[in-house]
Amino acid sequence: MPKLIDIVAGARPNFMKIAPIMRAMAALGEGGRSAPVVPRLVHTGQHYDRRMSGDFFEQLGIPEPDVNLECGSGTQAEQTAAIMTRYERLLIDAPSGACVVVGDVTSTMACTIVARKMGIPVAHVEAGIRSGDWSMPEEINRVVTDSITNWFFTTSEVANANLRRAGAAESSIFFVGNTMIDTLLANLGRLREPAFWGPEKLEAGKYLVLTLHRPANVDDPASLRQLLDTVAAHRRGRAVVFPVHPRTAKSLEALGGVPEGIRLVEPQPYLEFIHLVKHSFGVITDSGGITEETTVMGIPCMTLRGSTERPETVTMGTNELIGTDPAAIPPAMARLMDGKWKTGTIPPLWDGGTGERIVSHLVQLLAP
Repeated sequence: MPKLIDIVAGARPNFMKIAPIMRAMAALGEGGRSAPVVPRLVHTGQHYDRRMSGDFFEQLGIPEPDVNLECGSGTQAEQTAAIMTRYERLLIDAPSGACVVVGDVTSTMACTIVARKMGIPVAHVEAGIRSGDWSMPEEINRVVTDSITNWFFTTSEVANANLRRAGAAESSIFFVGNTMIDTLLANLGRLREPAFWGPEKLEAGKYLVLTLHRPANVDDPASLRQLLDTVAAHRRGRAVVFPVHPRTAKSLEALGGVPEGIRLVEPQPYLEFIHLVKHSFGVITDSGGITEETTVMGIPCMTLRGSTERPETVTMGTNELIGTDPAAIPPAMARLMDGKWKTGTIPPLWDGGTGERIVSHLVQLLAP
């Protein structure tokens, strides 16, 4: 009898991370074989905007969720409570044999707590990453999740070391690689030009990509204005394409316009966004996941944060942390424009086979 495993997704970054796991589980049942594990895809509805979630299911070949908890937005506490209440009801009505959570969003933490309290083992994909920045809700989600997780699937030796220091048993840590990179490598041959590519007269290697959504960078319109003014002043004539996160859009409205050369566009579906990044001259961001993708594609990346939970993108990859002070932007952009940005290497096991490794471990862990 196959074991039912919940695969939890709640927000945009989760979808890229679950796709390889879903594919690997589907492959277990191909050719008439009896699959030892069967996935139940649980979408918490944490991101409910179509552009922020729906396109990803379609483009990445993820099946429609078996369950949508439709939790929607709210404060941190409201959203957490809604996810926990509705996931608990699901498990009461239809228990699963295990729960797989990914990343560090509210859904990750909330479903972990519920599953563990109901005696259901939890596997955390992307376990052990730490920024050390307790002002980030994601850091709290990571630490809480990993404090009660049964099995840790990690992306790097740094994450392994973090877990060991926190007291995780060596036998529960599985260094498997990065499912985000599985998805990237699987889709590089399917990328699409964004609809605005032609009208904006974009050319490969002749524009920058900017993404901002962290509260420290976007919640204060005056601070956001200063960042944008600084980037615009040092772009040396290159267009700066800025897909606007819903959180950032609220502050942009208060600015009444952006500097010349900053081109605002809607949040992009996965294939279009990766096309935009792959063909850019460089990326300026405060995201974590993008730093992984730029590292694998060899694209220069400067991160407007003082810390990162993905240090391998700095020590091995193409990413550099420059902080949130606008004064740090001009010298960094000068190095980028002058072709003096560092080159990087791809971290171990970021090879496209992570999903299969995770599912292989799960089958063994859940075997009678």
